[in-house]
Amino acid sequence: MRLLLPFILFLLLNSCSEMQPEDYKNTKPIIKIEEYFQGNVKAWGMLQGRSGEVKRQFVADMKGEFDGQNLILDETFIWNDGEKQERRWTIKKVGDNKYEGTAPDVVGIAKGVSFGSAFKFEYKLLVPYKDKKIKIRFDDWIFKQDEKTAINKATLTKFGFKVGELTVLFVKD
Repeated sequence: MRLLLPFILFLLLNSCSEMQPEDYKNTKPIIKIEEYFQGNVKAWGMLQGRSGEVKRQFVADMKGEFDGQNLILDETFIWNDGEKQERRWTIKKVGDNKYEGTAPDVVGIAKGVSFGSAFKFEYKLLVPYKDKKIKIRFDDWIFKQDEKTAINKATLTKFGFKVGELTVLFVKD
């Protein structure tokens, strides 16, 4: 029992301290991803391992179009090892603060919530690993800084364990 008590306490404290999108409802500037990602956006990012070491870096060009209901976001990533990746998101606004997204390498439907300057996006992505693809859960948080700039911090997990982080700086043209 003495060994179990610290573990239970850790779980309780961890679950209580998790930030929620609603925590940012009174923050500014307000992010509306269908507006922010419309047009051209440039991104720079780094993928970090679970202990924080930088594993890879990239630059990306993004172009979004919003038709009043769906944001179609084309992304082209160039990694520092020369790998090129492309992704096409279809992100649908399904409520005042709610979004759902799909992409060819996303398993199921991505769920998004927006409050104030924060946008949270959760999804499972098929990631190449040792000649196969594995599912990695992404917990993305995008924070709008001003009309042109936003910062993304994503936690990557597998089986509930953190396997990495992704940090991205977005700059709108």
